[in-house]
Amino acid sequence: MLNQQTKKKSGKKRRRSRRRRKPNPDYIPTPTGPTEPGGGVLDIANDGSGTLRSEENNFLPGDGDIYVPPGLIKMHALQAGSMVEGPVGEPKKPGQKPLLCEVEKVDGLSPDERRALDPFGKLIVVDPEPQLVLEPGQGDDGDVSLRVIDLLAPIGKGQRGLIVAPPRSGKTVLLQKISKAINEHYPDCHLIVLLIDERPEEATGWRRTVENGEVIVSTLDEGPKNHVQAAEITLQRAHRLVEVGTDVVIVLDSITRLARAYNSENRGGGGILSGGLGAKVLEKPKKFFGSARKVEHGGSLTILGTALVETGSRMDQVIFEEFKGTGNMELVLSRQLAERRIYPAIDIELSGTRKEELLLPNAVIDRVYTLRRVLAKMHSLDAMPLLIDRLMKTESNLDFLNSFKVKE
Repeated sequence: MLNQQTKKKSGKKRRRSRRRRKPNPDYIPTPTGPTEPGGGVLDIANDGSGTLRSEENNFLPGDGDIYVPPGLIKMHALQAGSMVEGPVGEPKKPGQKPLLCEVEKVDGLSPDERRALDPFGKLIVVDPEPQLVLEPGQGDDGDVSLRVIDLLAPIGKGQRGLIVAPPRSGKTVLLQKISKAINEHYPDCHLIVLLIDERPEEATGWRRTVENGEVIVSTLDEGPKNHVQAAEITLQRAHRLVEVGTDVVIVLDSITRLARAYNSENRGGGGILSGGLGAKVLEKPKKFFGSARKVEHGGSLTILGTALVETGSRMDQVIFEEFKGTGNMELVLSRQLAERRIYPAIDIELSGTRKEELLLPNAVIDRVYTLRRVLAKMHSLDAMPLLIDRLMKTESNLDFLNSFKVKE
């Protein structure tokens, strides 16, 4: 009996000692063997240590991870989401991760240069500009989807765009066209496609479409924990890029599924809204979407996120209502147009961009206003086919706008 009690006490002591064991916050490794260059995106744990994640693993835990001691993070004031590079040593023990021994570059800069930059939250925010023109050049396949967006819902650097999409309305195809156009027209923009709770075959299609950018995927078989983790480190990555003056574009599909994932992971506290949605669940998805901004004399973060509607889910409708009006650009897709195989299935009346006059030249904006007045007199199911027909007869939006007169 005494032996059993002694064993129980010693077992408790061992468990307590394991819980207390934390990494030395000042530990900086000294390589004892050969090193090789390595790097990755930094993910910081609660105990102050870090791990360099790779895009190939969607910034999630994987075989290629590199351990970053707390001492290096503390010494260089490293932040989660930074691309950290330096010599990597062999694991100290079998089964452990390779070890980052020194920090040579942080987001392409020296550690001292990187530390001197202002954090994301202190950057001065201004209105989105200039416009990200999506219109394809001459000799395209005749598709006018991107030309319609340039006219009716222009996108600027730093835009917070909400794409409202019923099922089977051409959402994925339209997002892929937008991403491809940004790749081709703005190679200096850092494109990140974030797919949450996505079908695996859709992920493959995206990777083949986006040639110059990051495609981060958490598929539907990975669970809400992975969805949340992939989204959070992607947002941190975008923040760090904006801090060093980069123009970043995130295409998020979808805000609805991201909110569902947070709801599954954070059910406690704050009560329950209609549809089973936690009252405080949307704080982090809103923070994600609200991060879109243009920085004065600096970079920008453009976020184009989709909100799913008409799915038959009360929760999805509540999520949409909470995000409605939070963007400064809305592109509303029409199920009725899609059922008639009219693409792009864009609802002209409900789609638009706030302060579009800052993105479009004066001569163009006057003609766009005239175009909207003409189309507003028509039924929505007739307006889009007419616009598509007229656009198909001209080589560019400028030619199209010059084809009709504006009252002075």
